[in-house]
Amino acid sequence: MTAATAITKASSAGQTCPDTVMTVDEITQFLHQEFPQHIGVVTKMGKNNAVMRLDVDDAHLRPGGTVSGPTMMALADICLYVAILGQIGPVALAVTTNLNINFLRKPEPAKAIIAEASLLKLGKRLAVGEISIFSEGDDEPVAHVTATYSIPPR
Repeated sequence: MTAATAITKASSAGQTCPDTVMTVDEITQFLHQEFPQHIGVVTKMGKNNAVMRLDVDDAHLRPGGTVSGPTMMALADICLYVAILGQIGPVALAVTTNLNINFLRKPEPAKAIIAEASLLKLGKRLAVGEISIFSEGDDEPVAHVTATYSIPPR
């Protein structure tokens, strides 16, 4: 069993680490209410991290039969947002200020993609994190992302 698969299976019950201020259910409800166009499903949250899953379908593929870059960027972006909200609570106006992605390998188009985000720094006004994206069941990442979020005054 790969690391991404183990995380997905272990978190399928939606359990939340006691080190978060929101549960998986609360984050999911918040996203549906405030950001209904988001993609992916939150499968796990913990101290300074989050995991999301996206079941890939034809709408996520680009010519050549691979998962599109914009799909992977969107999943990475929302996954880091979830990791941040897990620490600071429901702040709808936290926004991405920078996102850099390195595409490492072609994802498997018939498999879900899994995003694993971890916060590197969480300050009062900025959060910096990194996200690894995997094809489900594969230990090698298909993309590596770094991103910065601006957090409004609370």
